[in-house]
Amino acid sequence: MNTNMAQAPVVLKNASVVLPDRVMESGTVVVDGELITSVAESAPAAAGEVLDLSGLILLPGFIDVHIHGAVGIDVMEATANELRAVSEYLVSQGVTGWLPTLVPAADADYASVAAAVSEAREGSHGSGAQILGLHYEGPFVNSTQCGALHVEHFKTYSGAADLDRLPAAADMVRMITLAPEIAGGVELVRELKKRGWIISIGHTRATLEVLDQAFAAGARHMTHFMNAMSPLHHRSPGPIGWGLSRDDVTCDVIADGIHLDPLMLKLLVKIKGARGISLISDAIAAAGKGDGDYQIWGETISVKNGRTSNAAGSIAGSVITMLDAVRMMHSLGLSYVDLAQLASTNPARLLALADSRGSIEVGKRADLVALDPAGNLHLTLVAGHIEFRA
Repeated sequence: MNTNMAQAPVVLKNASVVLPDRVMESGTVVVDGELITSVAESAPAAAGEVLDLSGLILLPGFIDVHIHGAVGIDVMEATANELRAVSEYLVSQGVTGWLPTLVPAADADYASVAAAVSEAREGSHGSGAQILGLHYEGPFVNSTQCGALHVEHFKTYSGAADLDRLPAAADMVRMITLAPEIAGGVELVRELKKRGWIISIGHTRATLEVLDQAFAAGARHMTHFMNAMSPLHHRSPGPIGWGLSRDDVTCDVIADGIHLDPLMLKLLVKIKGARGISLISDAIAAAGKGDGDYQIWGETISVKNGRTSNAAGSIAGSVITMLDAVRMMHSLGLSYVDLAQLASTNPARLLALADSRGSIEVGKRADLVALDPAGNLHLTLVAGHIEFRA
């Protein structure tokens, strides 16, 4: 972890630099302050720390838009310092930005989490991965597709006042997963769009007609695609068929080999293309802790051989990191250019942050990770600061 003190320029040389359209072999990236100031085939004359990254692959830092916790810390119960501890763990896994993700809960719990997130964001430079905002998974979702979420806190939508139960500062990214078929769901999408929220469809059994209405109202993304939504059927394509058929709708996936079979991951990439998919972890507090039983969301969640399950036998999130997801997709044959899209560029675009981060280009934030060919992390920079070095 770094401190808040200014850091001298950093020259990263001899890396395989993953650009938006190609890999630059033996390239050099110069970082000055928070920004990338040069990307070149040869090292320019520059003062500062020089790091030889021979044999390593330099990618944009990973952005996790859906994560509930890690290292024994649950977002729903975390203090500001505990959220910073999660940030410090995530940066050791290549994550440079993340959205603490809330499950359906009482209004007072929402307020407490939002306050802790706001406090954790203040003066957090040099404290690991950056907290970008909040992601509400629910409460406006379908009780028949609840997954591991607690249905007693699910809501329908009756008017704009219902959104006041979802506190989030205006300077934060505000994302929500919802089911548009709930009472008032399409109007909810319309109101959220007016307020500048990122809207994602999930935990849903919506019909094609309702999905089209939600799209027209502003929904353009789908949460943990294929999970917690009605299954694909040849006479009832539902949300999965709808999402597969539309090039103007993106989705995110949990690439742990458990939520989706690896063959389905390959099929999704073939249909949607690398630009249409973002990786997420959907990690819970047990991530980074190993197998065992954990008290999370008021119940016991067991982890065995990397698979989570609650008392009902439902999968309850994951225990992977974005780094694990990148490794999985790389094992399926994806190129580093495609991996950068899935783990960095696409999440940044989803959150309307692509102008400032998510790819290795001059003028963008120096959020960077260096991996070896086996997928081991060697270096993480957040806004130009070296936050992790193996």
